[in-house]
Amino acid sequence: MYDIKELLNYIQPSELTYQEWINVGMALKTEGCTAADWDSWSRHDTRYKAGECFRKWGTFQRSGTDTVTGGTIYELAVRGGFVPPSKDPGHALDWDDSIVKDDLQVVDGTWLEEREVEEPADDAWNPVQDLITYLQTLFQSTENVGYVTDVYETEDRLAPKKGNWDRTAGELIEELRRYKDIGAVVGDPNPAAGAWIRFNPLDGNGVKNDNVTDFRFALVESDAMSLGRQEAIIRELELPVAALVFSGKKSIHAIVRVEAPDYSEYRKRVEYLYKVCEKNGLKVDTQNKNPSRLSRMPGVVRNGHKQFLMATNIGKRSWEEWHEWIEGVNDDLPDPEDLADVWDNLPPLADCLIDGVLRKGHKMLLAGPSKAGKSFLLIELVIAIAEGTSWLNFPCRQGRVLYVNMELDRASCLRRFKDVYQALGITPRALNNIDIWNLRGKTVPMDKLTPKLIRRAEKKNYVAVIIDPIYKVITGDENSAEEMAKFCNQFDKICTSLSVSMIYCHHHSKGAQGGKKAMDRASGSGVFARDPDAMLDFAPLEITDDLKKADEGKARIRGIAKALDEFLPGWQQDVSQDDMLSPSAMQEYAGSKLNFDQANTMAGYVAEALAKTRRKTAWRLEGIFREFPEIPPLNMWFDFPVHHLDESDVLKDIVVEGDKAQAKKKWAEKQKEAGKQTAQAYLEALEDLFKDDTSEIDYKELAEYLGKSPDTVKKDFCGAKRKGGSFDPRHSKAMQEAGYVWKRGRICKKDTMEDTTKSIVSPSP
Repeated sequence: MYDIKELLNYIQPSELTYQEWINVGMALKTEGCTAADWDSWSRHDTRYKAGECFRKWGTFQRSGTDTVTGGTIYELAVRGGFVPPSKDPGHALDWDDSIVKDDLQVVDGTWLEEREVEEPADDAWNPVQDLITYLQTLFQSTENVGYVTDVYETEDRLAPKKGNWDRTAGELIEELRRYKDIGAVVGDPNPAAGAWIRFNPLDGNGVKNDNVTDFRFALVESDAMSLGRQEAIIRELELPVAALVFSGKKSIHAIVRVEAPDYSEYRKRVEYLYKVCEKNGLKVDTQNKNPSRLSRMPGVVRNGHKQFLMATNIGKRSWEEWHEWIEGVNDDLPDPEDLADVWDNLPPLADCLIDGVLRKGHKMLLAGPSKAGKSFLLIELVIAIAEGTSWLNFPCRQGRVLYVNMELDRASCLRRFKDVYQALGITPRALNNIDIWNLRGKTVPMDKLTPKLIRRAEKKNYVAVIIDPIYKVITGDENSAEEMAKFCNQFDKICTSLSVSMIYCHHHSKGAQGGKKAMDRASGSGVFARDPDAMLDFAPLEITDDLKKADEGKARIRGIAKALDEFLPGWQQDVSQDDMLSPSAMQEYAGSKLNFDQANTMAGYVAEALAKTRRKTAWRLEGIFREFPEIPPLNMWFDFPVHHLDESDVLKDIVVEGDKAQAKKKWAEKQKEAGKQTAQAYLEALEDLFKDDTSEIDYKELAEYLGKSPDTVKKDFCGAKRKGGSFDPRHSKAMQEAGYVWKRGRICKKDTMEDTTKSIVSPSP
């Protein structure tokens, strides 16, 4: 543990707010120190009042829910430059201890060199030029400037009046050059109070925020620390300062470029600016946030001290440049590493969570159309991981899973898990591995959800977090690459903070998806395809009428077989294998064996099987992986409430819905293949018919040999008839190349064509 009183050496009481000073006293009392310790340390502040520490000490409680501990002093010391020794073995943190990590900290207080702030000598100071330079730096010549030289007296100070706002910067500069006297131009200020000026241009109708015409600058002022430290921090932070003015008393006024397009953005930028200043030890007066605020006018005297222009255009050139620099200085990115250093000692790859698909700690996206059963597929995955079984034939490593339900009400979600377990036929042995976070009606944007999720999950040892679906938590425009990159970065935070795999679900874009690549079907920006380590796309298949008819035939057979099993055990001995595959044969057999009531029961079974079959939908799952080779598309049936892989390959040649081009291509390929098979059958038949030195055959002989009608052979061999009587060859190309020629209903070989032709044309002798 650290010596509390030693840590006080790193804390300047003059830099603390009143509440922070009180907190130090309360922490000292909690840690067993004395009021004298607090009083001795407080004497270094100009605000110190004798006896105040001892009076307040008695009001502090040593215990209770609001107790302030030594962790507060530790935090303030770190902010003031205390760096724990690198060899510190560490210590157990108390509940009230703070872990300090300032993402916006740039200034190292231990290395900060204070700058001497000296007023210019009378003979070296040109007050008129100070004000001219200030006006030229901050304003366009046609912009109205607000300034105040008149004051009114309050109980403890001289306060500025509203002043003037109806003169332009150009007019003021011209008169300053003409009269060479500030008082002659803006009026003589009260020597005890000095003068003020507004740093943003006005519309000439007033001095409120609504009268500001350009939200160009913000005021950074601090009077709770030494002047030299103020200037040192301002310069070290490289604030984009347009003008730096000494106030004539305890503070420096930095007129900082914020260059906001409107008042709303101005407020955001000023909050960010003040936050950075606070993080780096510059105690900013938060009363100065307004864009119409008064600042000290350079070129006048205040209570014997000069309000002078210290510098112009220091630090970064613009808000954007400074903001990028601040963010860049404080990134959490690792340093580049030399490949040669790790070449012989490469780090091990993360273990697989889903074999061949996803590693532990990586991200996976499941994309598909609405009402496609994506949630059921994800629930099947949750169960597979929890139980250590396979998902779509991919083995899964067993572990604990958090399923974040955004869409279903609690009762429906819980019942759905039970339905899927039962439909899969899995005994629920590891239900403790499944946590469900039901957030329907309670969702928040992902950037707000992430810390809440991490807080709830950090001690649960999850191997995977599944969010279903993400459209409920998307922040920003899903078609914006920049905004979606920021959105997806939240998944990285979850992965790295919890050491889990992140799995999330998204919907397809509108319209037919068949003509698109799998990675392009997800709605919104292409970031969704590029960001995850694994992307699985789930697309519907167009079931053909033939396939529907065949599937319904199988359903009829299942319904009939169910009735026969119930009423006629051993019926398989009476029915051939071929008849078992024929709905009509099975119906005929059952009709001859079952009575009226049994037949009615069978009809019910058949209707039930048909209804279930007609409910089934066909799907294709395609995968794009960063870590693994591509897998063949997986075809499956969604038989509510679970998915079954198509083991029979009947869906292999079915195309994705809406893919007309693909369907046409497949049809052409089928026709081409059929043509090849037809031509091959003809060639084999002709070779057999001509093997006995036969010179010619009638095409009807070929038809009889092939078991086809003469008209079919004529059509297959010759094709459609042209005008003029000749035939357009269709399958004959392969036969012609093999030496066979069609002539007036007869087929001959080319090498005997001349003799054959004569025999056909010339009459017999």
